[in-house]
Amino acid sequence: MAWLVLVVSGVLETVWAAALSESRSFTRPVPTGVFAVALVASMIGLGYALRTIPVGTGYAVWVGIGAVGTALYGMIALGDSVSLVRILCLLLLVSGIIGLKLAH
Repeated sequence: MAWLVLVVSGVLETVWAAALSESRSFTRPVPTGVFAVALVASMIGLGYALRTIPVGTGYAVWVGIGAVGTALYGMIALGDSVSLVRILCLLLLVSGIIGLKLAH
């Protein structure tokens, strides 16, 4: 259960990062609200998961999911550059996340 909560919390990290960008320095109410709710939910989930998952592993997985998700969001929705090197680097992050889970 803790791993599922951790993955959802990592996805919520992507949500709050995207909403933060869309809030335009907290001047737009809806993205600002999404940011706040997703941030709090993500932190609560991370805290719950760290009850049973070691902090180093849990935090690295949480950040990795958020980083990969945010990078993909930028490439797909915001027109960030897409290159073979960027995709390979994201795949390296994903393999590291999987490796941390398997080594747990």
